[in-house]
Amino acid sequence: MFERPVIDPRCVLVSLDIGIRDPAVHLEFEDLACSAGAQIVARVGGQRVTPEPKYFVGTGKAEEVRAKVQETGAGLVLVNHPLSPSQERNLEALIQCRVLDRTGLILDIFAQRARSFEGKLQVELAQLRHLATRLVRGWSHLERQKGGIGLRGPGETQLESDRRLLRARVAQLERRLLRVGRQRSQGRALRQRSAVPTVALVGYTNAGKSTLFNAMTGAQGYAADQLFATLDPTARQLDLGTLRVVVVDTVGFIRDLPHELVAAFRATLEETRQADLLLQVIDASDDEADSQQIAVNEVLDQIGAGEIPRLCVFNKIDLAGWPNAMREDAAGRIVQVDVSAHTSAGLDGLRTAIRRHFQGVSHRHWLRLDHAEGGTRARLYAAGAVCDERVDESGWLLEVDAPPARLAELVQKPVDDMGLVAPAAGHP
Repeated sequence: MFERPVIDPRCVLVSLDIGIRDPAVHLEFEDLACSAGAQIVARVGGQRVTPEPKYFVGTGKAEEVRAKVQETGAGLVLVNHPLSPSQERNLEALIQCRVLDRTGLILDIFAQRARSFEGKLQVELAQLRHLATRLVRGWSHLERQKGGIGLRGPGETQLESDRRLLRARVAQLERRLLRVGRQRSQGRALRQRSAVPTVALVGYTNAGKSTLFNAMTGAQGYAADQLFATLDPTARQLDLGTLRVVVVDTVGFIRDLPHELVAAFRATLEETRQADLLLQVIDASDDEADSQQIAVNEVLDQIGAGEIPRLCVFNKIDLAGWPNAMREDAAGRIVQVDVSAHTSAGLDGLRTAIRRHFQGVSHRHWLRLDHAEGGTRARLYAAGAVCDERVDESGWLLEVDAPPARLAELVQKPVDDMGLVAPAAGHP
């Protein structure tokens, strides 16, 4: 076996059509490679009915890849398919160059993007689990026994030692993540006790979730036009007048998301699974939006979030040339909102849709309070439910705009006992 050299950013992309041809898959793989910082110098394509056991790509195609590497001087081969440990080792032995499959590439991108302590732990755990299956015969020196004066003879091989150290590190990371997960669950429990609903932004990577999150909440989170720009979940409170919610920005999904990532990021994905409402953000300007939605739905089902109520948010309507609009179903529930996080078009409609989901449709009424009900008046103002006010000898006459259930909660009496007066011409 060859000794792995220092990584050269020049790479050869290998992306085959296995069964059905899908050009979008190849373009997405190129975006992944560029997001990782690779410099693409050659591409190798082709089509197979089924993968070949030894090299995955077939003997002839493997020789073609080897020729491209020798021609371009590339130091890395990226394969747009999950390779078994033996296929990866066989390709490296033939090509004499480092080979990285799709899972390894995504793990590398995640390692670059992780910023928080939890995110770094999760990425390292996923990388070690992926590496655990690739230690056997990965390098020739791993089979040698430790030696030296006074240490010769039968004993632990370097491979066995590395396996033991790897298992110990994995166990340590799992314990740390368990503690972090407990802290995160305590925060969720606190929000649940205070009756603050949670809204999670989910969707395909690069659909504009982080930009939308910043536009809605006024946060300054990192957002960029690249795959997996944001890994660490961020939560911010959003004031909707008569309602306060917590909005959570989560990691983006992708086709064939590696199982190692789903397992390692279970604490982060728990924010999605425990949400009260999912805003499924969709790139309205992307021709592959339908297939991306299918991929997102598969991941949501995989993590147990498939049954959570969902509101479709079509983002980037400024690029698609759409007007901002809302669509309702037969029952009058808002099921789709078209927005542009970049221009803020449609964001008021999105806030209205979130408020209506949790509280129902708002109604505007005049409400009379006497001077002894100053506390009720203060609660109405704090909730942003007061539109106008008149004062006379008997107390206050307030014009309030809120759903009936929320108004009853603020006034602390049944709606029928409030003495509401529907606004009419000339009133008050």
